[in-house]
Amino acid sequence: MTRTQHPLELLAPAKNADFGIEAIKHGADAVYIGGPAFGARYGAGNDIADLARLCEFAHRYRAKVFVAQNTILHDSELEAGRLQAWDLYNAGVDALIIQDMGLLELDLPPIQLHASTQTDIRNPAKAKFLEDAGFSQIVLAREMSIEEVRQVTDATTLALEYFVHGALCVAYSGQCYISHAHTGRSANRGECSQACRLPYTLVDEKGKVITENQHLLSMKDNNQTDNLRALVEAGIASFKIEGRLKDLSYVKNITAHYRTLLDEIISSDSRYQRASSGRSTFTFTPQPDKTFNRGYTDYFASGRQDDIGAFDSPAFVGELIGEVSCIGDGWFSVNTDQSFHNGDGVCFYDAHGEIAGVRINKVEGERLYPAEMPEELTEGASLFRNRDQEFERALEKDSADRRVSVTPVLSETDTGIALTLTDEDGVSAAVNLEIGQKSAWQMAQNPDAARAKLAENLGKFGNTMFVAQPAELQLSQPWFFPVSAINALRREASEKLLAARIASHPRPPRAAPAANPVPYPQDELTYLGNVFNEKARHFYEKHGVKLIEDAYEAGSEKGMVSLMITRHCLRYSFNLCPKEVKHLKPDPMTLMNGNEKLILKFDCKACEMHVIGKMKKGVKLNLGTIRSEAACG
Repeated sequence: MTRTQHPLELLAPAKNADFGIEAIKHGADAVYIGGPAFGARYGAGNDIADLARLCEFAHRYRAKVFVAQNTILHDSELEAGRLQAWDLYNAGVDALIIQDMGLLELDLPPIQLHASTQTDIRNPAKAKFLEDAGFSQIVLAREMSIEEVRQVTDATTLALEYFVHGALCVAYSGQCYISHAHTGRSANRGECSQACRLPYTLVDEKGKVITENQHLLSMKDNNQTDNLRALVEAGIASFKIEGRLKDLSYVKNITAHYRTLLDEIISSDSRYQRASSGRSTFTFTPQPDKTFNRGYTDYFASGRQDDIGAFDSPAFVGELIGEVSCIGDGWFSVNTDQSFHNGDGVCFYDAHGEIAGVRINKVEGERLYPAEMPEELTEGASLFRNRDQEFERALEKDSADRRVSVTPVLSETDTGIALTLTDEDGVSAAVNLEIGQKSAWQMAQNPDAARAKLAENLGKFGNTMFVAQPAELQLSQPWFFPVSAINALRREASEKLLAARIASHPRPPRAAPAANPVPYPQDELTYLGNVFNEKARHFYEKHGVKLIEDAYEAGSEKGMVSLMITRHCLRYSFNLCPKEVKHLKPDPMTLMNGNEKLILKFDCKACEMHVIGKMKKGVKLNLGTIRSEAACG
């Protein structure tokens, strides 16, 4: 009896179709991307034709395309959302990533549904509810520990998705309203103003300044490199890289990095398999430290820990290279064993603790000549490199090749020869060549050399997506065949196999809702439920919710409420945690940015921090932007 192998899916981000194609070349099993509208990343929309082009390329490799349609929708947008879902399905998209449960009350196409991270899934009860509602895959909250993941795994059969790399929102996704409260730009509508990256001063309940002008709500970037095997064992099936707005070098480098790690796990454990076909080779060695990051953390994967914040700067500081050893007229040198290149970017912290960056125009031995000599650079200053020109140039070129393995079989027919190509997924294509009666065929003068040359020519797949396994020659005699005939036969068979692969792509089915679904875990929903339309209200009512408040974005006055709920705790960060220091109490604190004041309240039982504030006067939600984007689709 064959033991079932579990597919491990590497899920990469794509700003556009070309980025998605590169992610697949670099080893992604699936990509997630925005559609024409409603994609929770303003400025990352894509038209249907480009998405269809991406799907066609992805499906060659049995890779999948997921489209994020994960904003909350106003009643006036539901029909546009429904029509877009059908357009995406007809374009070949494999799954929709959604947040708004109102969509489940509409006539959607038979497309697989994934629950967005915005649905705030932190416990087994929520996961089980979404499974019964008809979801096939769910994105777990970034804050969940590996042990908490195991608990969800035990409670559901859903495919579990977990962010393994990229930027971290300090708040639980879907539970952050500070952007809308201050600017009218809703994070749940894809227009976050990133208040979490601003500098703040922290003041305690007595007015004492704890720290000044630091980016206290800015997290380091997520990196689960060291936890990947533990996440596999805990039940994660899809390993998600953040970054639908990141540049192409990030997508290439980070996708290749996690492809390499997952392949090592799969090759060492027969319980697991790739979630798509083909193998990628790279012209570079993946190095996550070379790509934009704010420093790395594995966040709460192994429980609460120190030093998860990027308090000094939300910018990319880069790799520590060494110390400035000497400063001359228009140049400086660095005490390091690293080599530099023209075009490198380096930076240092100035006297005010701010990042100052310079571009290196010329390198002469140990001397670096910047485009402009920074006035505040001093001997002994720590120097960081945040752009490695040589590495970036390697990624600007074609940097990966992905090939699907095929076995060519050449056999005889009554009046010619037939070439059958069978790939690693069992898909076959056969082509015949008529060359007349065998009585007229020529024998090869050197049989062994002829067979070797014939096998060699059958394996020349050039710039196609295929790579050959040893050819099988099912011939009764060492016949001579012209090279041109064999080449034409192979080209025709390759084209036919490619078409067959695309046509036979196993599109994932839509899961049916449970006949007797479990009720929603709560019987009341506050504004934190993000109910923004009547269809969503009806959905929750029929699943047992009795009291439903409008979404924060609905505009009704809510006064001082939690604008952000986070597992990150500034009391813990500054050694003021009542659980750690017994005489302390969890008194409120204040964050200040200019005239802006935010109250911090601490729920020690839940181990959470709430950022309290209210909506500014005159703030209104702009519906027009997203509706006009929908019209473009």
